[in-house]
Amino acid sequence: MEKTFNNDVTVGQIVTRDFRAAEIFKNAGIDFCCGGNKSISDACREKGIDPSKIEQELIDLDKLPGDQSKNFNGWDLDFLCDYIINTHHKYVLKSLPELRFYTRKIASVHGDPHPELIEVLEIFSKVNDELLQHLTKEEEVLFPAIKRLLQSDDIGDKNLIKSEITRMSGEHELAGDAMDRIRKLTQNYLVPEDACNTYRVSLKLLEQFEDDLHVHVHIENNILYPKALMLNY
Repeated sequence: MEKTFNNDVTVGQIVTRDFRAAEIFKNAGIDFCCGGNKSISDACREKGIDPSKIEQELIDLDKLPGDQSKNFNGWDLDFLCDYIINTHHKYVLKSLPELRFYTRKIASVHGDPHPELIEVLEIFSKVNDELLQHLTKEEEVLFPAIKRLLQSDDIGDKNLIKSEITRMSGEHELAGDAMDRIRKLTQNYLVPEDACNTYRVSLKLLEQFEDDLHVHVHIENNILYPKALMLNY
């Protein structure tokens, strides 16, 4: 981990260099995926956090053993594509129908005393529809183009990769903003006193889904996409 942090080093770059930093930013409520293009000082200022505290936590990571199993930045692009599909895409596809069921259920049962659940249902319904299309386009269009370009120098694939990444980066931001809105509506997934077990499970699954989305988007936005764009040169 870098011993100094200047405004030229972004939060996303720090997590790319050492994925263990993701937990530090998560605990501080700092976005390291869609909003990962900010410096530590800028990100901390937005959250009202002393940047020196975060910087010291990052420096202290050097005292801990490294975890090379999550060195995403060192993986080949074709392997990274397969990992994203087999880990994150499969998780999303399994979780979406479960969360659609749970968000409908708690909105129906608890919507009167907790009207925010109605908005949570509406937001997640849109997330569901958008992610299903997004994952399909990645698996059927973008990832195959990246793999082909690793073996050839096709101008068509270069242009396709550039246009798809531009569009998909925007879709990542929309999904990230949607889950952030859900987090705020539920007061950081706080379980109310009158919550039933289904309510508790729903909030826990939503929180886990957002956590996975952050890692998923980080790998793509900060590692896969930039490296794929470099194949154009």
